[in-house]
Amino acid sequence: MSNWLRCFRPDPDAGARLLCFPHAGGSASGYYPLSAEVAGTAETLIVQYPGRQDRLAEPFAVRLGEVVDAVLATLPTSGGRPLVIFGHSMGALLAFETARRLTAEGRSPAALLVSGCEAPSLPRPARTAGPPDDEDLIREMRLLSGTDEQLLADPEILRLALPPLRADYAMLAARTHVPGPPLRCPVVALSGDSDPRVSVEGARAWQRETVSTFELRVLSGGHFFLGDHLDRVAELVAGYASGRAARTSD
Repeated sequence: MSNWLRCFRPDPDAGARLLCFPHAGGSASGYYPLSAEVAGTAETLIVQYPGRQDRLAEPFAVRLGEVVDAVLATLPTSGGRPLVIFGHSMGALLAFETARRLTAEGRSPAALLVSGCEAPSLPRPARTAGPPDDEDLIREMRLLSGTDEQLLADPEILRLALPPLRADYAMLAARTHVPGPPLRCPVVALSGDSDPRVSVEGARAWQRETVSTFELRVLSGGHFFLGDHLDRVAELVAGYASGRAARTSD
């Protein structure tokens, strides 16, 4: 496995692969619970961005395209297994760009699952327009409720957490959406019903990005709602990997 990809549960006999992209400031370990939930259905590969955990000494990525290039260069051949791509928040944009590249190369994924992110064609919020200071980042972390309040008061934790988050926000600020051919795979958008940053309509706008089927799943919770709904995500992965995805909407 390359420096860019982690596989906590190797399973060459699984019927599919799941490729996951973490959120801004996130790391591969955050997807360990999901990899356990889909075990037996899909072998999970998780992107590890530079500048965190076991890649702490490496410089941060500067462009989203740099991450996509590196992942595609090291992604193992499918071996005939369908590939489902999943991303949360910033990871959803990276998952989308990866799906676009694979589609252009004639290797369309089985499905794209995007979570906690408005559609890429919509204007990015002004908060990513400039380099945020520490207090800006802490306020954002508190708003999104993705970090325990005790950790936000720990200087050592913040020393490790803030630099990758700032770097990832800089990547988001530098991103320019380039319209292109729509995807040919199904797209599923997941959104928390009390997410302060992602509206239901913003999530619904992902429908524009594919000529295939589209589902919008609105689940209970805020921006980091996934932890309470891993079983639903695993069900979606299994359905789309096997081609028998349920067409019921919530």
